[in-house]
Amino acid sequence: MEGEAKFARPYAVAAFQQAREEKALDRWSEMLATLSVVASDRTVTGLVASPHVRRDELADLIIDICGDRLTETGRNFVRLLAEYRRLQFLPEIGRQFQAERDKMENRVAVHLTSAHTVSDAQRDALAKGMRERLGREVDVTVDVDESLIGGAVIRAGDTVIDASVRGQLAGLERALA
Repeated sequence: MEGEAKFARPYAVAAFQQAREEKALDRWSEMLATLSVVASDRTVTGLVASPHVRRDELADLIIDICGDRLTETGRNFVRLLAEYRRLQFLPEIGRQFQAERDKMENRVAVHLTSAHTVSDAQRDALAKGMRERLGREVDVTVDVDESLIGGAVIRAGDTVIDASVRGQLAGLERALA
């Protein structure tokens, strides 16, 4: 992952600068999200890794799959990544682009993984609490993972709050070892 981040960084920064110049941050976020999904497809990853597929063919394939969801600049970005054999980094480029955007907009993505379904009131309370704690706007996403047994895990950037029963049991196990 560290190597991936290193290779993806200059492309993410360039995409972010281009998006700002075009005043099209939303559009670029959408394009990179689409490209990330396409680049993560097992068939596409196999083609990207194959030495038998030409770079321009890969670019054309990805551009065709994305269709009108890419602007001309987006299509050129794909061609550039293909030329330098960087298509496999599209998901990481998308993550870093979004991190740059969040930093500029003073936002942070908060991800709550709960052992049980979370009500809208609980989600709103979490958003309010995290906004106060972090001093930034928050975008909260929630999913359920019953393997946590009880409680929840909250991730906000590099901050992880593990208040799950599974996490407490793992901590107890480490303490006893």
